[in-house]
Amino acid sequence: MNKQACNLCPHHCTLAEGQVGFCRTRHNEGGQIKSLNYGRVTSLAIDPIEKKPLYHFYPGSVILSLGSFGCNMACPFCQNHTISQGGEQEVRWQISPEQLVELAQETSQQHGSIGVAFTYNEPLLSYEYLRDTLPLLHQAGQKAVLVTNGQVEEEPLRELLPYVDAMNIDLKTFADKTYAKLGGSLQAAQRTIQMAAEAGVHVEVTTLVVPGISDDINEFCAEVDWLASVNREIPLHLSRYFPRYQYKAPATQLDKLYELQRIAQKRMKYVYLGNVG
Repeated sequence: MNKQACNLCPHHCTLAEGQVGFCRTRHNEGGQIKSLNYGRVTSLAIDPIEKKPLYHFYPGSVILSLGSFGCNMACPFCQNHTISQGGEQEVRWQISPEQLVELAQETSQQHGSIGVAFTYNEPLLSYEYLRDTLPLLHQAGQKAVLVTNGQVEEEPLRELLPYVDAMNIDLKTFADKTYAKLGGSLQAAQRTIQMAAEAGVHVEVTTLVVPGISDDINEFCAEVDWLASVNREIPLHLSRYFPRYQYKAPATQLDKLYELQRIAQKRMKYVYLGNVG
C-alpha cells in the first residue's frame, strides 16, 4: 500500500498512494508527502495591516496579502469558508517564491506595502512554499506575516519562525473537546502561541466569540489567565461572530462581547473588539 504519514499538523494523516489529507492540500505521491498548493494563489490584495488583525505591528500601514486553498480545521461557522474550504478550482495564479518577492518589492514601491501577509486560508499548510519564500522576503527587507490557526507541529514551525515578523493566531476556544469537534487541537494552538512569543515574533491573538462554542465565561477566564501567563501585553482581539457557512446561531450579542472584554482587561493590557461597527 506504500502508506505515508504527513507530520505537518496534529492530524498526522496516514495516506495511501494518491490519497489526499484532511486539509485537501497534501497528498501521497510516489511514497512522499507533497503539497498540492505550492505557489497556487486564490486571493491577492493590498490590505490595511489592521485587517489581519494586527493593531500593534506597523499600525496604519498596508501589506500585500495572499492566500491559497485548504484548511486543517473544519469550523462550521467559518467566516471565510469560500476560500478555506475551497479547492484547486479556486486557483487564479501560480506565483513562485522569486516572483512573490519581486511583487512584494513592486508593491512596496508603488503602495508603501511593508511586506507580505499569508492569510485568507491556513498558510501553514503551504509549509514548503513558506520554507522557500520566507528567507527570500527576509533578505529583501520585506516583513512576513502569518494569519494562522496555529495547527502545526513543533519541528516545521521552529524552522519557519526565524523568518516570521508577526503572527495573528486564532485561539478558537479553551476547551479540548470543543477544539476536537472543530477538527483542531487546543494544545497545538497554545504551543504555537508560546513558541512564537518566545522566538521574539510579534504575536496577536484572535478569539471569534461564537454562541455555544467560545462564549462560556469560565472557559474564557481560563483562556485569559493562560494568555496573561505567556505575556499580558499580547493584544487580544475578540471578534463578533455572524451566521456563516453551516452554523446558523444568531450573531454574538454585543453585551456578551463587552462582558468578555471587561473580563480580559483585568489580566490583559490590550483587548480589542472586532466586527462590531
